[in-house]
Amino acid sequence: MLSVASDMEIRARRANYGRRKSICAEGFDPTAEDDDDEVHKVVHPKTDGQRKRLESIIGKMLMFSSLDAEQTQQILDAMFERTVVPGDHVIDEGDDGDNFYIIERGTYDIFVNDDAKNPQHKGTYNGYGAFGELALMYNCPRLATIIATSPGSLWAMDRRTFQRIIVRNQFLKRQQFEVFLESVPLLSTLTKEERMKVADAMVTRNYETDDVIIQQGDPADYFYMLVSGRVVVKRTGDDPSRPTAEVVLTVYSPGNYFGELALIQNQPRAASAIAEGKVKCAVLDVQAFERLLGPCKELLMRNIPLYEQQLSEIYKDFNIKE
Repeated sequence: MLSVASDMEIRARRANYGRRKSICAEGFDPTAEDDDDEVHKVVHPKTDGQRKRLESIIGKMLMFSSLDAEQTQQILDAMFERTVVPGDHVIDEGDDGDNFYIIERGTYDIFVNDDAKNPQHKGTYNGYGAFGELALMYNCPRLATIIATSPGSLWAMDRRTFQRIIVRNQFLKRQQFEVFLESVPLLSTLTKEERMKVADAMVTRNYETDDVIIQQGDPADYFYMLVSGRVVVKRTGDDPSRPTAEVVLTVYSPGNYFGELALIQNQPRAASAIAEGKVKCAVLDVQAFERLLGPCKELLMRNIPLYEQQLSEIYKDFNIKE
């Protein structure tokens, strides 16, 4: 499914340059100040039950994770429910994009036309996911046909609300992280476009003094890049005479990254990372890490011998035979 999404995004970028003009394909400038935000707010009434269901769905989606409370409420207000039956075409390739869709339940087949305009099955959404954003983000026609294959329920957001909140927020986030990502040596092997994809997938997390960012022994779920502040990495359990004694392995400063070893080796966290003062991190979840930082894997693997050397020095200090 990821390869299909990446291919469709490339097609969307290309289509953007030669897009046809229409009423619903007018351009959107994310840098422009919109003084009429209040005028353009859309509200579709919902029951308490519907709103609670929708809050639960968008709370799990990366796309909405960097929105503030007011923006999230506007998204909840603007979305409306659409039910489908088997055979319903939710979107059709070539049409202008009108809505963005989030799946609540149901299964949906993805078809993309070949050069002869014959639909080719490319994948299936099984009760989870979202689609329709590319036509709205890149101002191009629909790039696929989505057909319901079971009874289902979708939540839809109109084009203007999507662009006013989601596209603008993504643009601002890219601006925020652009200079920082260029300064991270790990990402030097990535192209600018690849770094921007990393920026899109990032979520900002803030920590206070002594907050535990990573807990030794926990499952690996996120990769961290330090934007500001200092992070101390500590490990316990290596001295049999003092099993709770902490050993400081290293201290990270802005531009450093951590948490990658457990993801690469698919093992629990081998040490804890603690905030020293106020700390700001940019994080990627494990799926984004694997999808976006593949070209950097060789560089990431180089840290394994360094870490093993650190442990060897600790064992030597404790006079422990490995």
